[in-house]
Amino acid sequence: MENPSSLRSDNSYENNLLKKKIQHIKGFPMEHTWFLASFWIALAIFSALLALQFRVSAALIEIIIGIFGQYLATFLFGKTGLNPKEGWITFLAGLGAIMLTFMAGSELDPTSFRKQWKEATFIGLLTFFVPFFSCSFFAHAIFQWNWRAAFLAGIALSATSVAVMYTVLLELGLNKTSYGKGLLVACFINDLSSVLLLGFLFAPFGWKTGVLTGIVLICALILPKITPVFLKYYANKPSELEIKYLLFFLFALGGVAVWAGSEAVLPAYIIGMTLAGSIEQYHDFIKRLRTVTLGLLTPFYFIRAGSFVDLTELTKSFLPVFLFFILQQLSKFISIFPFLVKRKKVQEAAYTTLLMSTGLTFNVICCLYGLSHEIISPRQYSILIPVIISTAIIPTLVANRFFIPWHHLEKKRT
Repeated sequence: MENPSSLRSDNSYENNLLKKKIQHIKGFPMEHTWFLASFWIALAIFSALLALQFRVSAALIEIIIGIFGQYLATFLFGKTGLNPKEGWITFLAGLGAIMLTFMAGSELDPTSFRKQWKEATFIGLLTFFVPFFSCSFFAHAIFQWNWRAAFLAGIALSATSVAVMYTVLLELGLNKTSYGKGLLVACFINDLSSVLLLGFLFAPFGWKTGVLTGIVLICALILPKITPVFLKYYANKPSELEIKYLLFFLFALGGVAVWAGSEAVLPAYIIGMTLAGSIEQYHDFIKRLRTVTLGLLTPFYFIRAGSFVDLTELTKSFLPVFLFFILQQLSKFISIFPFLVKRKKVQEAAYTTLLMSTGLTFNVICCLYGLSHEIISPRQYSILIPVIISTAIIPTLVANRFFIPWHHLEKKRT
């Protein structure tokens, strides 16, 4: 007869072994996940402190911290470092992009759109198509990229980052001014041009695209009617029902967009625009959305964007990265600064031009699309991503350091 104590010992051993197997996800123990998450938040805190100290956008500091944080993390967590491709990190970063894009869309006041649509459309189209043709021709003629890769590079370097622009305007308080709202409209026109051209040149317009378009249009028509009624009865409840309501539609539409071969941020932008008039009076609701988005989600998005930069590869490709950056900035400057400086103060014209020169959200999405569909090579991807991140950092740092249009903030206060 077997000894009961030995049976208990065997069972204990098997239970411990089972627990260890359960605790390991993709080769990492659960404690690794918690320590890694705490390290990401530590980077976010450090970024926020530096942003306050130097009076620049937290998003830009998060990108820079992400570059160097990846190398520091390799000493703490092994060769995977920050592990930016981990499932939960990818999800939080993606959700941050969706929420930030939705909030940017919700700032597009219909009244401001009607008042400023001519100038905003002019600025948005010029700041897209002038860099697009310049960068595409440059990539093909100078670096001998094939036309498909060159066109994708042109799109990736021409879109303006709604995430960077909105975050900067929000932190300064310019998002509530007529000037800031006009900038967001111009950014929307620019990004819409990039999305349509990307689809026209590369994405097949199949029946899935038609389904996505139909569902987004139906939601754009229905949600502005049912959302005010929903918020009237259920806003500001302890259960935060209105946030669950919003997340349901953003998740569902994001799923349909990815299924159709598009990106989850695109319907979020459109839905944000259509709900701009419905949620603007619910200040507490908007404040809670900002708290969750800027406090938790967007640090994962911006730090993750920086973590993909390989400094070793960057040193090898320094010349094409530098030339692409200079060309992109010059073409953005030439496209609208001479026009704006005749109508506005030099300070405001320069600030508008610099913010319209930023890139990140749709630009990175475009590069990832090109890489996954073999339109560009991994080396071409490694060239474009540092250029995009440079456009997110350098123009905004210069704009916020030297050209903030304080007179618009003074008008807002008075």
